[in-house]
Amino acid sequence: MIYLSSFVVLNAASACFGSDSTQFPSINFFAAASEGIWDDGAACGRQYLISCISSVLPKACKPGETIQIKIVDRAQNLTSTPTRQGTTMVLSTAALAAIADSNAPSLNIDFRQ
Repeated sequence: MIYLSSFVVLNAASACFGSDSTQFPSINFFAAASEGIWDDGAACGRQYLISCISSVLPKACKPGETIQIKIVDRAQNLTSTPTRQGTTMVLSTAALAAIADSNAPSLNIDFRQ
């Protein structure tokens, strides 16, 4: 299972692109990478298609929704820590809301570069 939680960047520098505000996609679909996909910073700027497969919260996934996110930070550097050990990505609040009920404590997702 792949776990997620959400975060919002509030005038903070990211591990990927510092304080450059152009790093964030205009629709705010971005994420922080866990150590499993961080790849010594090579994950910065990578884009993934993600969709929700399942959750412990019944009916949390939005069926048929697939979005594209951009990696802009390292999950280890976030002040809002992931909800579970083993987290692969920490999604922005907008990205999480686009694929699932944002009250879900964790999600199993499909992601591909």
